[in-house]
Amino acid sequence: MIRTIKELRCWSRRQHNAQKRIGLVPTMGALHEGHLSLVQAANQCCEATLVSIFVNPAQFGVHEDFHQYPRPLENDLRLLQTAGSPEVFVPEITEMYPAGFDASVHIGGVTQPFEGVFRPTHFDGVTTVVLKLFLASEADLAFFGQKDFQQVCVIRKMVMDLNIPVEIVVCPTVREPDGLAMSSRNRYLTETQRSQTVVLSQSLTLAEKMIIDEKIRDVETIRQKIRSKIETAPDIKIDYIAIAHPKTLYELTTIDSEVVILIAAKIGTTRLIDNILISVVDN
Repeated sequence: MIRTIKELRCWSRRQHNAQKRIGLVPTMGALHEGHLSLVQAANQCCEATLVSIFVNPAQFGVHEDFHQYPRPLENDLRLLQTAGSPEVFVPEITEMYPAGFDASVHIGGVTQPFEGVFRPTHFDGVTTVVLKLFLASEADLAFFGQKDFQQVCVIRKMVMDLNIPVEIVVCPTVREPDGLAMSSRNRYLTETQRSQTVVLSQSLTLAEKMIIDEKIRDVETIRQKIRSKIETAPDIKIDYIAIAHPKTLYELTTIDSEVVILIAAKIGTTRLIDNILISVVDN
């Protein structure tokens, strides 16, 4: 286990000297099968896999769950042993943000809508820590899950704008048997809350059916159907339902090509996000 950036750079140098490509999987720990699928993808593509575990304070807003966020490090390390025993980077906060740290990476455009409205400082925290991880690890590829779709768009934009020599690999969302997207925050849910969350993925499947099978192209019609489905769960409060272009994240009024549908909702104190990417081919 690597604890410091200096040690990480030495490890990275050894991998590159041995002609090994480095695959980075950035995480905040509390690992689940979704994270392990990213590790497996990195193992398949690269000769050296690095998993970072760091609960990044910079991406938590005021009144968010930084102090309550789960940190089961021993269990995370055991899970990683079952996924090929990648190298693990577990820095302290003071290692990533030493005394006097006063820098931030801000990406415009794709950070502004959706999560940017509800968590206005979130993406600056994400891009800052991810750039630090890219620089420290000198990763050749970095692996992210589709569940955090807007985050992926932001990181891709950062990589493109700043000419960062890393390839971003996006892996499919991993779901529970009933369709709920796996998330470290799912463990916050009570049994009653958990039973209601199935409507989130069901609403996305319903929207896909409307677009693909029923050929419905009006965004507002689809949005209202999604809303109606989610509102059958009495305790879920919707933050947003967005139907947008998957690269720019501009919201659409009609659908004529590939589209992403993103939803965010709260149940109790737990905030959940999900999305679906749909390709439209009209004959």
